[in-house]
Amino acid sequence: MKHRHLGLATGFFLSMTASEAAAQEGVGGLVGGAINAFNAAVFSTVDIAGTSVELIVLWLATPMVLLTVYLGFINLRGFRIAWHVVTGRFSDPSAPGEVSQFQALSTALSGTVGLGNIAGVAIAIGAGGPGVAFWMTLIGLLAMSLKFSEVTLSVKYRRLNDDGSVSGGPMYYLSRGLATRGWRRAGLILGWAYALCALPSLLQIAQVNQAYSQLSLVTGFSFPWVFGIAMSLGTAFVIIGGIGGIAKVTSRLVPLMAAIYLGGALFILVSNASAVPGAIALILSEAFDPKAMGAGSILAVFVIGMRRAVYSTEAGIGSATIAHAAAKTHEPVSEGMVALMEPFVDTVVICSITALVIVVTGVYTDTSLNDIQMTSAAFNSVIEGFDVVLAVAVLLFAFSTIVSWAYYTSKVWGFVFGESKISIRTFQLVYCTALIPGAVLSMQQVFDIVDSIFFLMAVPNILGVYLMAGELKADLKDYLARLKSGAIAAKTP
Repeated sequence: MKHRHLGLATGFFLSMTASEAAAQEGVGGLVGGAINAFNAAVFSTVDIAGTSVELIVLWLATPMVLLTVYLGFINLRGFRIAWHVVTGRFSDPSAPGEVSQFQALSTALSGTVGLGNIAGVAIAIGAGGPGVAFWMTLIGLLAMSLKFSEVTLSVKYRRLNDDGSVSGGPMYYLSRGLATRGWRRAGLILGWAYALCALPSLLQIAQVNQAYSQLSLVTGFSFPWVFGIAMSLGTAFVIIGGIGGIAKVTSRLVPLMAAIYLGGALFILVSNASAVPGAIALILSEAFDPKAMGAGSILAVFVIGMRRAVYSTEAGIGSATIAHAAAKTHEPVSEGMVALMEPFVDTVVICSITALVIVVTGVYTDTSLNDIQMTSAAFNSVIEGFDVVLAVAVLLFAFSTIVSWAYYTSKVWGFVFGESKISIRTFQLVYCTALIPGAVLSMQQVFDIVDSIFFLMAVPNILGVYLMAGELKADLKDYLARLKSGAIAAKTP
């Protein structure tokens, strides 16, 4: 019986690989039109100074600026407090929640640090030139204020379940938060609107796509369907059966890969130290050059940077607030402080370093490179064989992000369909199956889908943040006053 099953499996595998090219072409042609129509609807544009700017991009950029000013530049003055909180200076193990504040930050970062920083920067530079890196860094700094705001609300209005678990995120702070202001119906509408927009985010195809891109470049492996199925099965094993043991392994491997990646990047920059000032000057000049790399205008370069920076930081999207809601704390504002470190790490630091490596090595001038392969070529031009290490790191980053997003989207799914055993098992099946075509679709199709879904989630989320901005400012003022007076006591070293 075992041999019969093995024969059937082998026959299925051979027939599947034999029709790879035809299947790949069929999928691309079938969904291409639908993807383009969906992307055009989400990214409706308005003409500003002769440049078409997506309305949704303005929707995200505006609160970053307004909240930074309204909250007194909390992105800068709150950084020291954030460091004290995340290092455990104010920790309380008896506080409600499931994980420490450092663990909540680590979980959220595991969902953002990765392909958005490694592949996203390359894609942005390929589309708009080196000047895009400046706008990504600036947006990363402003995004810190928006991330602070949404996470503070998520912890404040989270639901503590009878079994000790926590349910949080935009679905809850929109519905529960607005209800406390007497706007129950508006809260329900926005909460459900977010949940329905967030459901399609279970399509974590971008992670599969770019991991396959790097793997195929390094190894010559050319079976996208096989890779997609392998990623699906691996994810299923983690989120259905062995999440405890596997999560412990990946939680150690992923930081190690991050350290190797940053170590390699810093080695390249130190080795080319004389070229770094020129690279920085080029980034700054092309950020304000209307004809930079053919992008058309400053606004065009800004828009490209904005789209990729939002994918990197996820500020305004609300997804990371689900992880932060599980933090053990009595002080919602303190977790907001912790959260503002996210965009700083994943965009201001990692994206900036990646951009410098790409510019210093000059690979951005190669028009045949436009995704993760550009980053790989940059590293390999200085450190021979690093593309293999990068392929492993990308695979681990992608896998870690996929697992993290399984947690995020399971909470959204539970909000919509309930958290019964059958409901969660159905979610897990849908989530894993949806990963398979990620390696088959083209890079442009994948990122059009991801951008559209991500930006749609921002519409109800940011509207809710605007409506609750007044209480955010009051809560921040109260927290800082109690911190200054000593009412919130720090642990003695």
